[in-house]
Amino acid sequence: MTSQPDQTVRWRESDTAHHLHPFTDYKGLAEEGGSRIITHADGVHLTDSEGRRILDAMAGLWCVNVGYGRPELAQAAYDQMLQLPYYNAFFKTATPPSIELAAKLAELTPKGLDRAFFGSSGSDANDTMVRMVRHFWALKGQPEKTVFLSRVHAYHGSTMASASLGGQAAMHGQGGLPLPGFEHVMPPYWFDYGGELSPATFGEAAAQAVEDKILSIGPENVAAFVGEPLQGAGGVIIPPETYWPRVQDICRKYDVLLIVDEVITGFGRTGHWFASEYYGLEPDLMILAKGITSGYLPLSAVMVGPRVADTLIAEGGEFFHGFTYSGHPVACAVALENLAILEREQLVEKVRDDTGPYLARRLAELRDHPIVGEVRSLGLVGAVELCADPATRRHFEPLGKAGTICRDHCFASDVILRAVRDAMIVSPPLTFERTHIDQMVDTLRTCIDRTARDLGVL
Repeated sequence: MTSQPDQTVRWRESDTAHHLHPFTDYKGLAEEGGSRIITHADGVHLTDSEGRRILDAMAGLWCVNVGYGRPELAQAAYDQMLQLPYYNAFFKTATPPSIELAAKLAELTPKGLDRAFFGSSGSDANDTMVRMVRHFWALKGQPEKTVFLSRVHAYHGSTMASASLGGQAAMHGQGGLPLPGFEHVMPPYWFDYGGELSPATFGEAAAQAVEDKILSIGPENVAAFVGEPLQGAGGVIIPPETYWPRVQDICRKYDVLLIVDEVITGFGRTGHWFASEYYGLEPDLMILAKGITSGYLPLSAVMVGPRVADTLIAEGGEFFHGFTYSGHPVACAVALENLAILEREQLVEKVRDDTGPYLARRLAELRDHPIVGEVRSLGLVGAVELCADPATRRHFEPLGKAGTICRDHCFASDVILRAVRDAMIVSPPLTFERTHIDQMVDTLRTCIDRTARDLGVL
């Protein structure tokens, strides 16, 4: 069922008049005539108010892992709402869904991450992590260990603390960010930073940047190093294989906690339940959100390992932090059913053995294009880097123009991809089939052709 044209006009006018969107140029949106109104979704497709069917190659915002329109998730929410729609986790109380979900996450996550602190988003989970880590070091008698290290281009959320933790220059240009106590180092981004080094050698150099920063600040002042296994919103920056083993060793050497942000990479995205498995990481804490409910309801978790959790318990005293919706029973019930779907339909294994390798092969076909400088992927997340000169990895000027043009061509072709600088990003639902990958890659090639013509290259 589609909406009448006048209804679409009314929605757009009302949206422009009353709704402030996240990460939006409000003036630019108004000048473009307002938003595209999404009214329905099913499987891996969206439908807008004008009846156009759209292939969602970004799984919403990296999150709709099991696809849209799952009646099992709607039923789980309905049943829980009838039984217990809400109660908080304050006042020494708990609800069955939050208890069961914490136990299930302890089972699925890497060994030792046995306790969960719940929130509603990756942003508030990272905020929680900052508070918890500083509290931990204070309990250990080292209150001076307050500084967090992260990477340029990292994205860890948009609260004051999580945006400071991230390394997004545009975000730091507003609101007096970053806050004190947050430092950033070179990312393991060979395409932009590698120069004449081989990827393997560059991975070691990027890890060395972490050690150099710890030494310049003083290990006695550094609380934690925080990193996404691969940097998603930073452009799907997949580090060389030499990077993470060295970083993990550095953290252990200088008694710096290792925090892994799996908000994007968790719950099957990389063909593993968590990308930490792929990279052999043993984090002290892990940040989860997005795919935990496949985006059907807001939920996040900080998974806490024994070093931090045992100290919080042994030392006693109240942790003055939490949220009204921490451990919300309906969100937790939906998460449990979502995890059951992932297991029952073997979607993680499907990504690992079938669609992930197939995506890599299809994306690799774009390497011969005259404005494609690099193709990279892991599981069902990937990037196609557009550039003016693939041989020298020289960007178009201004940076971001080519990506925006290509993204708009994709949107006009009813395939949703994302542009980060000039990298075209894909992160589809884990229910994508090979035919969906074919449509996505074929459309992307056509749109890259159109972008090249717009830039005067073809």
